[in-house]
Amino acid sequence: VQLVESGGGLVQPGGSLRLSCAASGSFFGLGVMRWYRQAPGRQRELVAAITSGGATNYADTVTGRFTISRDSAKKMVYLQLNSLRLEDTGVYICSADEIQLGRRPRPYWGQGTQVTVSS
Repeated sequence: VQLVESGGGLVQPGGSLRLSCAASGSFFGLGVMRWYRQAPGRQRELVAAITSGGATNYADTVTGRFTISRDSAKKMVYLQLNSLRLEDTGVYICSADEIQLGRRPRPYWGQGTQVTVSS
């Protein structure tokens, strides 16, 4: 499974961005897909997750501002970022669990896309 993120950039506080993550490769299916955030000097933080059935979960810091969605047919996961704050700055990294029959899901990671919130 290869994951490639896009959509990052420089935005002012209060602005919006939409991140995309495209999955490719040969695999049976994808389970939970997640977005993480890595800020300088801080631990990687789980921002949002979505199951194959569409159930979502968010970090408290982004609830009400960010929305995760997926298009399983297109093998895509998205993260809509609204009302951005300075502390949302970081590298946003996509992760996906490969479904393996009879085995535990195997996680894969993208390289990340930079989001910078600055005035």
